Amino acid sequence: MKTVIRKSLLLVVLLAAVTVSYGNEISGNTNKGKIVRTNVTFKDVKKGSILTIKDTNGLILYKEAIQLNGTYTKGFDLTSLPDGNYYFEMDKDVEVKIIPFKVASSVVTFDKDSEASIFKPVVFVSNKKYVHVSKTAVNSGDLNIEIFAENGDSVYSEKIEKEGDILGKIYDFSTSEKGIYTFVMKTDGRRFVQNLKI
Repeated sequence: MKTVIRKSLLLVVLLAAVTVSYGNEISGNTNKGKIVRTNVTFKDVKKGSILTIKDTNGLILYKEAIQLNGTYTKGFDLTSLPDGNYYFEMDKDVEVKIIPFKVASSVVTFDKDSEASIFKPVVFVSNKKYVHVSKTAVNSGDLNIEIFAENGDSVYSEKIEKEGDILGKIYDFSTSEKGIYTFVMKTDGRRFVQNLKI
């Protein structure tokens, strides 16, 4: 029964998201009995960014890959969602932008005070032996890192505590076996995974 309800919710949202309009801010209209479009705008998106609408349990109700660089605006009929709390999430290169909203009696209300950005850790290899991990830590917490070898064994883990606006560490792999390593990073209630060939 739960699966049928989830699929029904997903279908409602997918069918509602067909009108594209342009605007500069989030706006809502709540006329009962009419199809109501809520325009959502994200600036500085890149092709390949992912837009999702999720409920408070993390269930994805809508998902779209962004096709163009620049400003993204789209109209959604959110009034058909069941009463509850939801959020838009724009997953960009190094940032996840979160815009929460509530649906109550077919009225959509955005919680601008709870809008947030989570900055992702950036990981790259230099000189084929040094791995750099860094993360913007504005309004952020600590960064937990666990490194796994190609065979799945955990080879290293640590917690980098926040001391300023940037979290970072350089790992020396010059004496390590060559291969693919998996970096699992946890911060701000999120989990990020990156595979690197060293």
